[in-house]
Amino acid sequence: MTDPDPRIDEAHAVPMAELVDRLQISGLVKTAGELVGPCPGCGGRDRFGINLSKQIFNCRGCGAKGDQIALVQLALGMGFPEALDWLIGPRQELTSVQLAEQRRRREAADRQRRASEEKARARSIRAARDLFFAARPAEGSMLRDYLTLRGISPELLPVLPPSIRFEPEARYTIPAEGACDKWQVLHSGPAMIAAVVDPAGRVTAVHRTWLDLSQPKGKLILPDPRKEGETLPAKKVLGSKKGGAIRLASPPEARLMVMGEGLETTFSAQVANAYPEPAAYWCGVDLGNMAGRRKLGPGLKYAGIPDMEDDRAWVPPAGCAAWSSSRTATATGG
Repeated sequence: MTDPDPRIDEAHAVPMAELVDRLQISGLVKTAGELVGPCPGCGGRDRFGINLSKQIFNCRGCGAKGDQIALVQLALGMGFPEALDWLIGPRQELTSVQLAEQRRRREAADRQRRASEEKARARSIRAARDLFFAARPAEGSMLRDYLTLRGISPELLPVLPPSIRFEPEARYTIPAEGACDKWQVLHSGPAMIAAVVDPAGRVTAVHRTWLDLSQPKGKLILPDPRKEGETLPAKKVLGSKKGGAIRLASPPEARLMVMGEGLETTFSAQVANAYPEPAAYWCGVDLGNMAGRRKLGPGLKYAGIPDMEDDRAWVPPAGCAAWSSSRTATATGG
């Protein structure tokens, strides 16, 4: 049995963001800890994503996925040995001392990467908190008109929750072309600002919905300057949403929880008032945050088994005896 090639561990220590630059993969946009865009193998618009935390990629189109070596294979059309040579260089026989030094450098690079990610996460959380607490109260703002347009009138929802606020000049930014960590402001205008809080009740992110009441659904339609004929999403998250939720209603006596994916969905379930007992209504921001991380590996692609090592996954709060989720705009939690 041959010894494993030590270059494989070295390849796994190459940051994906650095590898994207080396491969000159264009069109990727950084969002929520991922690089998203067209696949270097099969194209498309946003079917391809690189998880910068897990250091892996996946394409929903051609099914390509894997690590740094697999990305080189995909982008350059190489086999595994050629891709490893391109990434690290030809194999050399190393002494035990050299192998130990290689392992030390790899572990140091991993620690540095994790520390850098944690610093970036902390900065993002601070920016989200500052944005939320600087925003205006929702009552008396155009948020009432927007929610009424979506079927959630003041008669159905007399009091807006304190987790919802209003910002008249919220900035919509995208990454600046050819500049690392630089942002371009595309639009400034009214937005609904919702606080995403962690299990301890601390604001860790904000969910923003840009508004334009002249549109049928009341949301901003913003052309994407990078892709002709396409538009950008009217909703964005700033901060760390992982494990958090937007708490629209949390009666202290509630033992039933209704969890919706989007704000309007959750509000619709709340005003439907379908349960005879008090219920909490929380918005999970998106399905990935509500579900948490799943186990990956051979035979597990469709297993749906939760990864119990995901220590930041969302879990129902203590005292919640039952809960249900809803996705459609007219759902009542069933």
